[in-house]
Amino acid sequence: MTARTVRLLVLATTMAACKPAEDPNALKETWADTFERTELGPDWKNTGGNWAVKDGALQGYDCFNHPVWLNKVLPRDVRVELDIWTTSPEGDLKVEMFGDGNTFDPDKGSYTASGYVMVFGGWKNTQSKIARRDEHRNEDPSRRDVRVEPGKKYHWSIQRKDGLIEWRIDGAPFLQFRDVDPLAGPGRDHFGVGNWQTPVFVDNLVITPL
Repeated sequence: MTARTVRLLVLATTMAACKPAEDPNALKETWADTFERTELGPDWKNTGGNWAVKDGALQGYDCFNHPVWLNKVLPRDVRVELDIWTTSPEGDLKVEMFGDGNTFDPDKGSYTASGYVMVFGGWKNTQSKIARRDEHRNEDPSRRDVRVEPGKKYHWSIQRKDGLIEWRIDGAPFLQFRDVDPLAGPGRDHFGVGNWQTPVFVDNLVITPL
């Protein structure tokens, strides 16, 4: 065995040791929610926003960064699909991936997310991005060439596989992000729907382990 091979084996062993362990309660099979009921239910945790289930969809408005968190644990490699829309021309659709399942904004202005925030048409429908915890980071992948259309239902697919986050909208690639220090492991394994002020509607949520 050469010295170079030994070094590579040591490096691989060190990286594996540093990799956060996956929660044994993480989803092992596909899970779905079609919101065909009248209450939020035990699978969801409302952190104080105006969230409700009505007319077959999860609905929120004026939540001021008080997400509604899914109590299910995400596996490290996963695909999350959902239909999402708003009736407002200001857009601002957002979900959070690999968060802690508890975090919210305590004072309507100082929110630092615990996971990655996918924002479509934020900042009055001027910018979309994948934000690593802080929505206002300039270094995160973003684009300004697409606007949210009021009343249009969008189908999102967000997946992480081998450290690469890929976000697709209506089947087309939208944004992607490879994090050199990925948020993973216990406390970084929940999904949430976020909202600042515009009405948001979510339906047909499907989570698939990869």
